[in-house]
Amino acid sequence: MNIQQKNMLGKSTLSVPTLCFGTSGLGDMPATYGYSTPEERAFETITSILRSDFPFLDTSRNYGDGRSEERIGKVIAQLGGLPEGAQLSTKLDRNMETGKFDAARARESLEQSLKAMNVDQVDLLHLHDPEHAASIDEVAASDGPLAELMKMKEEGLCKAVGLAAGNVEVMMPLLRNWDFDALISHNRFTLVNRNAEAMIELARSRNISVLNAAPYAGGVLAKGTVEHPRYVYQEASDNMLDPVRHIEAVCARYNVPIGAVALQFSMRDPRIASTICGVTRPERVEQTLAWATADIPEALWQELDALTPSYDDPEASRVYKPG
Repeated sequence: MNIQQKNMLGKSTLSVPTLCFGTSGLGDMPATYGYSTPEERAFETITSILRSDFPFLDTSRNYGDGRSEERIGKVIAQLGGLPEGAQLSTKLDRNMETGKFDAARARESLEQSLKAMNVDQVDLLHLHDPEHAASIDEVAASDGPLAELMKMKEEGLCKAVGLAAGNVEVMMPLLRNWDFDALISHNRFTLVNRNAEAMIELARSRNISVLNAAPYAGGVLAKGTVEHPRYVYQEASDNMLDPVRHIEAVCARYNVPIGAVALQFSMRDPRIASTICGVTRPERVEQTLAWATADIPEALWQELDALTPSYDDPEASRVYKPG
């Protein structure tokens, strides 16, 4: 596995690293993650990412009610501009109060993002969370936000376009009907869950590159069940945590951090163009890079391959909270 390679996204001219850093937690979202992220620590973390060998940031207009992008923008301003070689990925979001998501709202969302981050364009731009919009018909209309997203690419406001959402059943028809370069799936291709498997295969058949986000299932596959007894952004029952505990035991026998295994599970799959890992501390950037290159015995992979993952939607019981 060559983690230093770059992968082209779909039919675009954009190539991205195999590792990307997610910044939702850097926007201070305690309802989602169960903890807060102070502004100064967020600044230090963003700076560490931009100075690393993988200066690729993924954010969104609605992360922390705009705080994620604003914090990224302040660091970019402090550095005198986006460093050479650094790349930005963000997302068009619905009106968070009304759920309205038409072309005008899509354009407004991008304008807000560019202003917040102190940039004129982004590398990768996604339509975000259509399942939470007031109307999926509005999203998919010929004059709706998806059509507007394609216009933004034509205008040079981004180099590649994608779809970033959770519910696979909502994503699949859109992926069949629109010419995306990429998609982001989260929590649905991990050590314990393969809900996105059929979607990944569809993407491959349509030359849509896959960015796999949240390989740690919201943190438990990085921190462990004792330190972080949550699963996909919610308090977890024993039934939710038992599969993770089993994997923890396997990793312990081989003396390998479960976080390294969870990360490399995604990165070693040739169908995954880039793996998106959320970090909220500067030291986590260095740790992520160490996990990406950790030596993992083949026997460990064979044991994990023998396990039966879930194919159910891991967020089916989640009460969605945007903050």
